[in-house]
Amino acid sequence: MSRKIIARALLLFVLVSCSFARTKYQQPGPIHLDRDAEKWAEKTLRKLSPEEKVGQLFMIWVRAEFLNVNSPQYLQLRDTMLKYHIGSFAMTVPYEPPFLYKSQPYEAAVLLNRIQHDSKLPLLIAADFERGITMRVNGGTVFPSAMAFGAAGKLEYAEAFGRITAQESRAIGVDWNFFPVADVNSNPANPIINTRSFGENPQQVGDMVTSYIRGAHESGMLTTAKHFPGHGDTATDSHLGVAQVTGDMQRLQATELAPFRKAIDAGVDSVMVAHVTVPALDPDPNHVATTSPAIVTGLLKKQLGFKGIVITDALDMAGLTNLYRNDIGRAAVDAFKAGDDVLLIPADLDASVAAMLKAVRSGEISEGRLNESVLKILQAKASLGLQKARLVDLDKIPDVIGKPENLAFGQQIADNAVTLVRDNGMVLPLKKTGTVQPSLTYQKVEEAGGRIVLVIFSEDVRTMSGRVLEREMRKRVPDSTVIYVDSHIANAMSDVVLKAANEAQSVVAAVFMVPTAGKMTKTGNGAIKNSIAMGNSSGFLLENILGRAAQKTIVIAAGNPYLAQDFPEVQNYLCTFSDETVSEISAVKALFGEIEIRGHLPVSIPNIAVLGTGIERPQSSN
Repeated sequence: MSRKIIARALLLFVLVSCSFARTKYQQPGPIHLDRDAEKWAEKTLRKLSPEEKVGQLFMIWVRAEFLNVNSPQYLQLRDTMLKYHIGSFAMTVPYEPPFLYKSQPYEAAVLLNRIQHDSKLPLLIAADFERGITMRVNGGTVFPSAMAFGAAGKLEYAEAFGRITAQESRAIGVDWNFFPVADVNSNPANPIINTRSFGENPQQVGDMVTSYIRGAHESGMLTTAKHFPGHGDTATDSHLGVAQVTGDMQRLQATELAPFRKAIDAGVDSVMVAHVTVPALDPDPNHVATTSPAIVTGLLKKQLGFKGIVITDALDMAGLTNLYRNDIGRAAVDAFKAGDDVLLIPADLDASVAAMLKAVRSGEISEGRLNESVLKILQAKASLGLQKARLVDLDKIPDVIGKPENLAFGQQIADNAVTLVRDNGMVLPLKKTGTVQPSLTYQKVEEAGGRIVLVIFSEDVRTMSGRVLEREMRKRVPDSTVIYVDSHIANAMSDVVLKAANEAQSVVAAVFMVPTAGKMTKTGNGAIKNSIAMGNSSGFLLENILGRAAQKTIVIAAGNPYLAQDFPEVQNYLCTFSDETVSEISAVKALFGEIEIRGHLPVSIPNIAVLGTGIERPQSSN
């Protein structure tokens, strides 16, 4: 073989290799389903067996952590995927209440790459990134909760939120976000939506939802409007029981459904259906929305014209399983027959797959109906380009995740969301005492300070709630007294806390209270429910602080803004609508007048303040 031929062959090999290197990894961009992608979906569908088609409907958990490829945990995950031909995964992380063990970006991406590699067909990977990837993964852009965006009131913030979350999500291999929340949180007693909603004004919620979808689509992420037909006007956590939406049709059309209409008009890719009963839409007490043909097919698909993927809320939630105790697999069949396409987290995968196959083989579920849903799922995969490249480039992770300008943007949103609801003019802004700079390394000399007492109320003092708040407070007032309290120790700590409050010049009571799925609280009659209110002992302690020192006490609602309705004597009230670290920093900045306070309530607080309330304060020069 001549040298010229060898050289040409080598050149061709290099060109082919370079081309492969450019295309073997996902290249996220605007979501687009072209004719080639449609052909792939149609061709793939024709090749699938009934068992493979049914498997494509199911989405199960994958917990992002480091796993050796031959570890029992990974082999079980892979074998389950292959046995049932699973079509998609929901990425989360290990959770041992109250501790959530977040993953690192590389760990998450490596595991997701591995399951993509081992799957026959490309997988859809979804996640609950309601506050960005930092809900599950460290190192990304920290955003406050949705209600903080409502308080800041800028649609461009929501759009950028969607764009940045999409970029960071796709970098680790997550291409489908279960967000935005389109629920209108009109019920202050709602224990599960609350700050996850943009607010109580349907117009604002719809506009925020639309803006988020636009930003997410720009950077190639599938979106989900949830929880249809609206979970905002309920007082029950559907993880624990059956919640009911009691509004009539006029109310539903004007409030609950309005944001979903806007989401559909904006091209939302999927709609998640809630396990709630809605008598005005379906009077059958054995039907939650998830299993109601009238709600899923009649309302969502036919009346509202939604053509995308309909996904159930998690099928293992008590709001559904309570209705299917004697035949748990039947829940999947009834949800699918109602019109749902993707069956999320079945309570019993074996039973659910078996029930679906039985219904398909008996003709209860027609081949046409099955093909319709599977084709939607395959088209979604193709719209992301997963049929061409399903893996992510690990080398790109440090270029995309946690960009300094994005981190600063997340902090800016939290700053602009801070809302001053009450101010007696006697406490704010707090004054710094400062630190005398030492002349020797490691030596710190602190000035005698202004006697600030910071009481941090949380669900559990072992968690990280309030740690950043403490750090930021000590930067400004090094000799601050900081006391952590939860409902388990509040009674024992009462004397210490009240004595410190009596002696302090100023008291800051920061209450970390956010919606937590499935949080169980016993009522007086022994029933189990979820509550967004403070525990009795913690609430009693805060009440005593206000009873003795209301004039000099500032209450910070680091989450649930409705907190003040239980403490009407509060004279200084600040809301961050979020317990994220950026919101802790913003709260301290606001206390010391370092930022302009300009947020406005996106909800009304009964007997305290109306929608839109916000006392604006300029940045202080102290």
